[in-house]
Amino acid sequence: MKLESASAAAELLDRSRRAGEVIDALPDDLRPRTRAEGYQIQQQLEGFSSEPVFGWKIAATSAAGQAHIGIDGPIAGRVFAESVYQDGEAIPFGANRMAVAEAEFAFKIGRDLEPRELPYEMVEVLEAVSDLHLAIETPDSRFEDFVTVGGPQLIADNACAYNFVLGPKAPEVWRELDLAALETIVRVTGLPDAPGKGANVLGDPRIALVWLVNELSSLGITLKAEQIVTTGTTTVPVPIKSGDTVVGDFGILGQVSCSFI
Repeated sequence: MKLESASAAAELLDRSRRAGEVIDALPDDLRPRTRAEGYQIQQQLEGFSSEPVFGWKIAATSAAGQAHIGIDGPIAGRVFAESVYQDGEAIPFGANRMAVAEAEFAFKIGRDLEPRELPYEMVEVLEAVSDLHLAIETPDSRFEDFVTVGGPQLIADNACAYNFVLGPKAPEVWRELDLAALETIVRVTGLPDAPGKGANVLGDPRIALVWLVNELSSLGITLKAEQIVTTGTTTVPVPIKSGDTVVGDFGILGQVSCSFI
């Protein structure tokens, strides 16, 4: 894809996001046909942010998450600093049409992981992690029917990134736990508890983290020190609306919460 086409596609997606509007699909001459073209468009979104990339998200790391957006495998997106909130904050609900909340494991990177030919292994990736945080993500899409537009366009749409809540640092005991077996609960005002566990995240959130590192490496992108990687929903995406409070309960590791106004 030509750079001017990728830039035009990114501008259209960013304009739609800021206006709280949706489109049916990108125009044919701006539409990505491959994952690589989707990432090329996504990269251009950085030009519409006034701050450096805060971190990265992984969408569709669970069967429920994949079904929710109509794809059969994970995709990566950028987390921009202006979309980040802190534990307990009240968040403007805005024009979020997807209207779901997800409880996620978010790893803070302690040193750069640069692109290379050999895939990264879990041991060396975990050695590069400085901390684990608890997190809530509220995704959204710039597409009217996000279930049918396909992976390349969803990648261009920043893997459905919208708002992200960075919760507290987990106690260091997380390194000794089987995160796949760790049970989580999402509590939303007026709804039954939504149970989940780490195994819903590509089998283990640490596996998802390694996937992200290698996905970025294949794209020639360095995962930088201090960036956060949020690894995908541990439960089914839970419906939310303005006025709701959301709590992500990670058992022994603690809780993260936010509210919507």
